[in-house]
Amino acid sequence: MNLSAALPPVCRLGLATRGGSRLRPPDVEWAIARGVNYLNWCGHPDGLSQAVAALGSARSGVVLGVQIEARDGAQAATEFERALETLRTDYIDVATLYYVESEGEWRQILAAGGGWDYLERQKRLGRLRMIGLTSHQRKLAARWADSGRLDLLMIRYNAAHRGAERDVFPAARALGLPVVTFTGLRWKALLDPTPEDPPGFRTPSAADCYRFCLADPHVAVTLTAPGNRREIEHNLALLDDWRPPSAEEMAAMRAHGDRTRRHAGKFW
Repeated sequence: MNLSAALPPVCRLGLATRGGSRLRPPDVEWAIARGVNYLNWCGHPDGLSQAVAALGSARSGVVLGVQIEARDGAQAATEFERALETLRTDYIDVATLYYVESEGEWRQILAAGGGWDYLERQKRLGRLRMIGLTSHQRKLAARWADSGRLDLLMIRYNAAHRGAERDVFPAARALGLPVVTFTGLRWKALLDPTPEDPPGFRTPSAADCYRFCLADPHVAVTLTAPGNRREIEHNLALLDDWRPPSAEEMAAMRAHGDRTRRHAGKFW
């Protein structure tokens, strides 16, 4: 999958870290050796940042996404420079404005002295390749993408939360904008049974859940965020069976997603 002419092609299954991840550098190195080369770093020193810092010349084959929580330019500069130092790299491939959830935040980012001016300047300097945005607010994210400013969207999508199929994917396709998706397991709720499961129903594996996400051609990359080596090995089993789900599998995943949404509690 090509996200941009300026970046190497990426495996559509990406690797992300989050708070509390127990992935070690050898785990990340193992994933890269398997072909996973879209890495989304949470911004806190961890096994992923250590692995990236040790890549050396292999850095050019990896597409590195970094979350930027800042809304103003000064804080964006602090986060960006810290990322370059921690990751021991001269450039960031994708900086995603993290969890922008309101029109007020978007206006703050675009205002004079806001985070947007700083990140655009880094693009002009060659220290940043793409500016993305992460949000749960699908319709707002699609509207912001329509401004022509963004290079990438990062949106929640899984079998239980399929609103992006209606609110985001068509708009992104019209704009030629790549979409990276997260929360493919619905915080693991999709791996559990529900009280409404039909007789003989087999709960999906993590690989099944990611396969569902990747079945939609609008999804450029879906992220997996395993907490340890056992989970990363299980999730990357998808690479050994790299195929679209059958019509029956898709229908079963959608039905299970609906049941999960009804029974797994409120989820933003």
